[in-house]
Amino acid sequence: MPVWGGGNRCAACGGTVYHAEEVQCDGRSFHRCCFLCMVCRKNLDSTTVAIHDEEIYCRSCYGKKYGPKGYGYGQGAGTLSTDRGERLGIKPESAPPHRPTTNPNTSKFAQKFGGAEKCSRCGDAVYAAEKIIGAGKPWHKNCFRCAKCGKSLESTTLTEKEGEIYCKGKNNLCVYPSEYPTLVMGQ
Repeated sequence: MPVWGGGNRCAACGGTVYHAEEVQCDGRSFHRCCFLCMVCRKNLDSTTVAIHDEEIYCRSCYGKKYGPKGYGYGQGAGTLSTDRGERLGIKPESAPPHRPTTNPNTSKFAQKFGGAEKCSRCGDAVYAAEKIIGAGKPWHKNCFRCAKCGKSLESTTLTEKEGEIYCKGKNNLCVYPSEYPTLVMGQ
């Protein structure tokens, strides 16, 4: 406190702060009009101020500058922003150099985590949500059918021969058709 009249010095502008216009924060005095966020210049009060060292911020700017970074930490419409914090003195991380892949699967997930297995019938990638294992191999749900008659199969109704799957029904006609005589009408 000064000796003769006046008041404390404002931590922002250095001017004299008289009692009627004084805002105190963290042991320092401010003019009410100088109690602003260091970044966006919004007026602050005791419920919106965030302090870092000798600097004062609104909660939003403080969170952007000193809060957690990464996926899932966005707030409201701010998550749609392309602002990477240059305005706040944050240097953006440079992206790692592109490394070409030898994986024929073009899915980014597959390239990162090793790819998906191939369907035994069509040869396309089979992902976990659509994968059925039959005869020890992966299949799409739509490809898990008898190779002869096209009937949908289950693990209890299939048999395997030479890498293909067949239904077991009707005396195994789909698996071994040449072993049964063909009846011709009129004989």
